[in-house]
Parts: sequence; structure tokens; C-alpha cells
Amino acid sequence: MPSLQIIIASTRPGRVGLPVARWFEAHASAHGGFDIDLVDLAELNLPFVDEPNHPRLQQYTQQHTKDWSARVEAADAFAIVMPEYNYGFNAPLKNAIDFLHVEWAYKPVGLVSYGGVSAGTRAAQMIKQVLTTLKLVVLNEAVSIPFVAQFIDDEGEIAPNELMEQSATAMLNELVRMEEALRGLRRGGE
Repeated sequence: MPSLQIIIASTRPGRVGLPVARWFEAHASAHGGFDIDLVDLAELNLPFVDEPNHPRLQQYTQQHTKDWSARVEAADAFAIVMPEYNYGFNAPLKNAIDFLHVEWAYKPVGLVSYGGVSAGTRAAQMIKQVLTTLKLVVLNEAVSIPFVAQFIDDEGEIAPNELMEQSATAMLNELVRMEEALRGLRRGGE
């Protein structure tokens, strides 16, 4: 079964991204289209890029980069759970992306964004240019959660509405289709 890597972009204490990601992970598991690898950038704790060589060369000198490279390489598709900070995406997400290059290519990515009135969509639009430069295929299908605090229950978990559930299913269905379609490119046209 293909592997879906769900990346939790926010690293702040008390972040909303963790319960959003737990909800999406449970939804993706129930969907059944992928094995799931949940990556919490707070736990991954990458320093600012500290490699002397351009990542397209894959001449990594740091063990944390080698480990991150292997984990991203093993993924067949991605879902990025991301906040919006000042109309854009957050620095830890950009940093984690910039550590690598080749490992991202020809894989589909869906965006699960959240925030206030904009539901994180401004950040989602900004990150698309970065992702497509690395030959990731960004889906049109997305999960956009406006006024995310209203969906947090008394236990601190996300209580999704029907639209969130439908959006997640549509995005996962498209990730399955696109992963299969791009598989030959990832394997050099085998």
C-alpha cells in the first residue's frame, strides 16, 4: 500500500495543528487508501538548514538530514497540515522543505489549512509556488478550516463538520489517484 506522510507544520506550544492533524490522520486511516506516517515538525526538530551542499546533489553531511531524506523518500504522497502566519506559511515548514530536493519530486500533495476568516488559504496559495518548484503536484482538492477554534471540543480535539469530512475524503481520493498516476515518474519510467 502506498505511504501518505502527514506533516504537521506548526511547532508552537499550544498549537491547533496537532488536533487538526490527529483528526486528519484518523480520517485518512479510516479512508484506507494509504499507510500513514505522521511527521510532527516540532518533534523532528530540524535546525535551520545546515548543509554545505545544494540539496539537489544529495551529498548530505548531517545525520538529521540523512534521516529526513530517507523518511521523505519513503513517502508516496503528502498532506501538509498548516497554519497561516501573517498571510503566509510558517518558517519551520519552509525550512523542512528546503533541506531536501530530489526526494519530493513527482509526488502529490494535499493541503489541510486552518486559521481565522481565510481558513489558511492565503498560506496555502503561497506554498504552492514552493512545492511545484520541487516537482510536487499540488492538488486542487483541499481541506480549509475557517475559524478553527470553533471546532475544538472540551477535550482539545477537533469535532469536524460535514464539509470538513467531505473535503478530506475528496482530497484523499484524489491523492490516491494522483499517487498511482505519478508512480512511473518516481520510478524513472519503469
